[in-house]
Amino acid sequence: MTGTVNRARPTRGLVLHLVCVVVGALIVVPVWFGVLGGFKDNGQLSTNPLGMPDPWVPSNYTDILASGVFWRQLGNSLLIAATSTLIVVGAAALAAFVFARYAFRGREFLVTLFAIGLMFPFAVAILPLFVLLRGLGLLDNPLGVILPQAAFGLPITIIILRQFFRTIPAEVEEAAVLDGCGPFGFFWRVLLPMARPALATVSVLAVVTSWNNFMLPLVVFTDQSWWTLPVGVQAFQGQYTADSARVLAYVVLSMLPALGFYAVAERQLIGGLTGSVKG
Repeated sequence: MTGTVNRARPTRGLVLHLVCVVVGALIVVPVWFGVLGGFKDNGQLSTNPLGMPDPWVPSNYTDILASGVFWRQLGNSLLIAATSTLIVVGAAALAAFVFARYAFRGREFLVTLFAIGLMFPFAVAILPLFVLLRGLGLLDNPLGVILPQAAFGLPITIIILRQFFRTIPAEVEEAAVLDGCGPFGFFWRVLLPMARPALATVSVLAVVTSWNNFMLPLVVFTDQSWWTLPVGVQAFQGQYTADSARVLAYVVLSMLPALGFYAVAERQLIGGLTGSVKG
């Protein structure tokens, strides 16, 4: 019996490694294709799609980087992502603090309502949301994208932060109260510094979600000067339909800021998710 279990463990480990390799290949190969494809011309993409460029065509990237349109769309995406992240994380942290540290009638009902929000598809709300934003005069206004993004990001952010806040021992709060901290003082001076991994987690999720949001900016912004990178990629693809290499270069450059932010915050992201699961 013991010998059978010992033989099964290496087999299970091998299967898991193979699955990881396959999943990794499914992620890396398209990115590799896009990066190298941006250094090719259309002829090379047709004859040698996965090989190294020969010759290299860096002008696909340099022409885009020299374009003011790309930098304006990058600035719009950064503005919207940063502002919506600050709003959703700030509001969710306050709500999660109340849900995690205080008992009151209707608390679990309210938490359930936020959890139900996870099952509400964004596409279903796009038409009434457009009518509401038009009535409020928020079309062609960055707040027309920032506020709905923050609202749709609240459910998952509150759930993650609430689970993390519940893991903070009550003795820590009691010690803070004895030192003269009120409820907000404990939240600001003690709880938030201890919750940095969880805050990093929800910040990464909010930034990436905002960065990849295509439908809402497309509906809200008719003024091209407010277009974000996902909308800009679509417009660029329509403009250079026959130049696939240039389109690949534009897509790669659009992904880099979000990938860089994720790489910087990766350790905090994993720590925050682990802490939430333990809670």
